[in-house]
Amino acid sequence: MDRATRNLEMWSIMKSSMSNRKERGAFPEWEANVFVMDDQQAPLHVPENKGHESMAYLTYIIDHYDDLPDYLVFSHAERWQWHNDDPMYDGIPVIRKLQLPYVNKVGYTNLRCAWKLGCPVQVKPGRILSKIEAAFEPWNERANTEAVFGRSFRELFPDAEVPSAVGVPCGGQFAVARWKVLERPRGDYERFREWLLGTALPDSVSGRVLEYSWHSRLSADYDVFTAC
Repeated sequence: MDRATRNLEMWSIMKSSMSNRKERGAFPEWEANVFVMDDQQAPLHVPENKGHESMAYLTYIIDHYDDLPDYLVFSHAERWQWHNDDPMYDGIPVIRKLQLPYVNKVGYTNLRCAWKLGCPVQVKPGRILSKIEAAFEPWNERANTEAVFGRSFRELFPDAEVPSAVGVPCGGQFAVARWKVLERPRGDYERFREWLLGTALPDSVSGRVLEYSWHSRLSADYDVFTAC
């Protein structure tokens, strides 16, 4: 396990106070790759700043599909953030506690085990009230995400049945093994990114649709209630 290749994939924006965990010496055994979302001149950048972290994650997978490391951690670049599953909201202990043998066994795991927010149910695609709430509350990201989730899910997964309810810890941070990523062809990830590039949905909504779909893309059997 010590010789396994490990990459940290992180995303940031120029105006944020990005903390480079690699330079801090927190994870000398990991290689850090930091995508800057709003700088096309950055060494690691994305085609377009849309969909929050998912654009960076998908871009890394597509670009490195043929030479992925054994383990990948997809994370936000800032060390301190409220959705880190730590009493002090510190991202370093979260990754230090990550059990790679478990990741290798199951393929995918969310970095957040706290059920609030996101569990047990965050999105009910067929809920009629969400469309009414979205119409009268355009600032309500939950309602707007729920209102379009069913249609978006069918576009992303045309061969899958739209779930009646979706529950997964929020935050968009997770670990995944290479073999699990490779269960899908590169074309699937390219199609997901094309959907993100082409959708007319607001950035906050498209990002949340993908945030609550990662476990569907990478682990159809993922169950947060037993995984944690």
